[in-house]
Amino acid sequence: MSNKLWKGRFSKAANSSAEEFNASIEFDQRLYSQDIAGSIAHSKMLAKQNILTKEEALEIESALLNILQDIEAGKIKFSIAQEDIHMNIESILTERIGLVGKKLHTARSRNDQVAVDIRLYLKEEILQIEGLLDSLKKTLHSIAVKHQDTVMPGYTHLQRAQPVTFAYHLLAYYQMFKRDKERYEDCFKRTDYMPLGAGALAGTTYDTDRDFLAEELDFANICSNGMDAVSDRDFAIEFLGCCSITMMHLSRFCEELILWSSSEFNFIEMDDAFSTGSSIMPQKKNPDMAELIRGKTGRVYGDLFTLLTIMKGLPLAYNKDMQEDKLPIFDAGDTIKNSINIFIEMISTIKVNTDIMEKAAKTGFMNATDAADYLVSKGLAFRDCHEIIGKIVLYCVNAGQAIEDLTLSEFKEFSPLFEEDIYEKIDIRACIKAKKSKGSTSFESVAQQLRTSPL
Repeated sequence: MSNKLWKGRFSKAANSSAEEFNASIEFDQRLYSQDIAGSIAHSKMLAKQNILTKEEALEIESALLNILQDIEAGKIKFSIAQEDIHMNIESILTERIGLVGKKLHTARSRNDQVAVDIRLYLKEEILQIEGLLDSLKKTLHSIAVKHQDTVMPGYTHLQRAQPVTFAYHLLAYYQMFKRDKERYEDCFKRTDYMPLGAGALAGTTYDTDRDFLAEELDFANICSNGMDAVSDRDFAIEFLGCCSITMMHLSRFCEELILWSSSEFNFIEMDDAFSTGSSIMPQKKNPDMAELIRGKTGRVYGDLFTLLTIMKGLPLAYNKDMQEDKLPIFDAGDTIKNSINIFIEMISTIKVNTDIMEKAAKTGFMNATDAADYLVSKGLAFRDCHEIIGKIVLYCVNAGQAIEDLTLSEFKEFSPLFEEDIYEKIDIRACIKAKKSKGSTSFESVAQQLRTSPL
């Protein structure tokens, strides 16, 4: 029979296929540093409470630190027979220091052990992602500063709507990523609860000090119910939800970059370093990095739904199903960090075709709303103004001309309220400048938004 740490209850070895199917070491080995940190804190606590001697705790800590060094040096090969990272490290510890190593697991379970490992891991992931989001916001802010005077079409329904500045458009995404960071900060608060000491589900008969453990492992709080501590992964689901929202924002931005880089738009040109060619069409320059981020968004959504589905029917407390929580967590964290990194590099190198953007803003009757507002300023009700300008647009469509191409006499055929000053009011840049509401696209408002946007 194999040397399982739980072998006492069993009279025969596990089937080899079942053993391989049951093992998680192939993927949870990346929790080795968190597992060792938790074990060192646990041994210190046991010594503090006189459950272990100080000498035993020091021997355990020294051996665990040596194991950590050997893992990072690639000197340790993990065993499927020991199932997971927790039992692998404990088995190696026992091989190295004997009986003392067997004492480490006193007053804890793999259930609270894995729970503390995954919380420690996610806290690190969240902080890394927050740092990347700060870098992304800083990049967008820097580009926006350079393009405060760049005029482009604003869209609704992918139809030209009203003129805006490119800086204004970028700052919309800045705000989205700002809220994303706030979501991770909030998620961190609920992840920052220490489950160690809950045991398998019911606590322990030993006089442990969970407050000491929380302090050692830098947790702000302690899970107040042991059953909840080991049996839920809502904090991980929340993390995956945060990742999904961030990926959605990245995907929307990538969709626009893909559209803008097409010949039909030609608003931007992707840098060669972030584009690929075609195996058959020599002229092609494809925005593959943006497309991949867009595609990987679905992958992160899948990670979220994977964990939701794993957890949806589980009775309390721990169930083996929960071993499957790590793959979606690892995958989503890796995917979002890689996506933000490549997006920052990609967006930093785009070439903005400012003349083409502004030319596009001068077509599509994007000054129609401002023409209606002009009539409002003359005392006409907005709904009547809307109807008049709608008729003017239809007239221009049929005539193949823009609103500003109409003569004053033509304007007056639709309303006697039109005067010579209509032309200055419907100039594209004048339309932008005229916006007065807070948070608008006016040049002054955008400058204010840039000044008040934290980096």
